[in-house]
Amino acid sequence: MSQDYYELLGVSRTASADDIKKAFRKLAMQHHPDRNRGDKESEKESEKKFKAVNHAYDILKDPEKRAAYDRYGAAAFEGGGAGPNGPQGQGFDFGSVFGDIFDEMFGGGGRGRGGRTDTRGQDLRFNLEITLEQAYGGTDATVRVPSSVSCEVCQGSGAEAGSKPQTCPTCQGRGRLRAQQGFFTVERACHTCHGAGQIIDKPCRTCAGQGRVRRDKTLKVNIPAGVEDGTRIRLSGEGEAGARGGPAGDLYVFLSVRRHQLFEREGADIHCRVPISMVQATLGGNIEVPTLDGKMARINIPAGAQGGHQFRLRAKGMPIVRSTQRGDMYIEINVETPTNLTSKQKELLKEFEKAGKTSPESEGFFSKVKEMFGG
Repeated sequence: MSQDYYELLGVSRTASADDIKKAFRKLAMQHHPDRNRGDKESEKESEKKFKAVNHAYDILKDPEKRAAYDRYGAAAFEGGGAGPNGPQGQGFDFGSVFGDIFDEMFGGGGRGRGGRTDTRGQDLRFNLEITLEQAYGGTDATVRVPSSVSCEVCQGSGAEAGSKPQTCPTCQGRGRLRAQQGFFTVERACHTCHGAGQIIDKPCRTCAGQGRVRRDKTLKVNIPAGVEDGTRIRLSGEGEAGARGGPAGDLYVFLSVRRHQLFEREGADIHCRVPISMVQATLGGNIEVPTLDGKMARINIPAGAQGGHQFRLRAKGMPIVRSTQRGDMYIEINVETPTNLTSKQKELLKEFEKAGKTSPESEGFFSKVKEMFGG
């Protein structure tokens, strides 16, 4: 059984992308073979650990791969997935793996095709609060997100109409420059084009050459029935627009479910505490209680019911996401003690008590107390 990727990197399953990247950089530096020269066994062990750490990071740094791993584990990448030795058993490229570390050390961005800086837009987060009823039935929510969108004037190129970006003469369009430092070949963003691979002589006046402008976006978010507090919904391509025509980031909507005044949720089950009078508990009878589907359910209270007794309503709880099953609803009765009694009511209660013993549990308790203390 393969080692858990989160455990391998020394992070929790809820770790952020930055935390995962920092953990990878630390372990990669620690286990890189060039830093562990010595006997062959040590070098072999370092190389093995380095490959395992890189493979774990390769999965967890990608939001889609990470989601698949969280759901299915390492089995999601079997049968053609990229393992520690690369696809189809190819050799392992230490230089390409270590590029991520040098990018961070020397201020470079992500690496795109041909070594150019990846101009993908930033991912965005939006916190959305919903009611328990909305979580129960599902809903379509409309959200307004401050973001950046592709500039309509220059079509995202960043260049003024009638002109176009030119290939950077310093890096020849690669967006990166290489330099030899000791054992390593270091890559960093080109200082002329700042990693774009192109320069703009006549920038667009609307977006100042960025290819994007600030604007709020109104989006519809489909919330499936049964979502829980903390659920994350991903809207692909709805994050910030990339610079100079780069791909847009994603929007992540984090849900929080507002506390309900009557119901409490526990997983897929719903709990409701219903007060009844002493007379109802004593004589029994029927009561009606509300349910989350907007209807009323009838419950038969048996005579002599005690406070704390629970009644179960099957399949009246929350729907379970991606399932036809539902949780249950539990009704707990709370027997109220009468207050603000009139003189007549007090007299009637005293006569009722004198008429005979009606509380077997309390009588049994105090009998045991007498036995305990010798009468």
